[in-house]
Amino acid sequence: MIILQLILFCALFTLTVKLGVGGNALNGLYFYPKPVQEKVFELGLTDRETVARKRKRFIIPFFLVMLVSLVLIVGLWNGARTFWAAYGQALLFLEVMNWYDGIVIDRLWVGHSKFWVIPGTEEIPFVQTWKQVLKKRGVLTLIWIVGAVLVAGIVILIF
Repeated sequence: MIILQLILFCALFTLTVKLGVGGNALNGLYFYPKPVQEKVFELGLTDRETVARKRKRFIIPFFLVMLVSLVLIVGLWNGARTFWAAYGQALLFLEVMNWYDGIVIDRLWVGHSKFWVIPGTEEIPFVQTWKQVLKKRGVLTLIWIVGAVLVAGIVILIF
């Protein structure tokens, strides 16, 4: 059952990213490295204020959707009623999401899809290298250890 839940959780992650970006990679420019962003601004394809506004419009609902879904999976679907049961499950889901994002989203989807190539920026690297993925995901692995405490606390308070 947990494998199915992890797959559904990662599918929700992917769906929210796809819906947030829509049919235009420029809608997710905030995901790109600074050199790509600067080139896009220089080309006049968008401006900083628009990117900041789109980032805020995506990030807040994204985190809320992922948090609520995780709390519901752990507390309602799985029935975790102790802090440590909720913590263990939350940590598992957050870590799988973390590495899924780095490997499947960043390296595979972004790295192998023409959708993410912004015209005029083709010469600027925008896909994270394996070294960058490992470093970023390693740091986030530590951060999610604390994040799982927050999720477990919410589960225990609600359920």
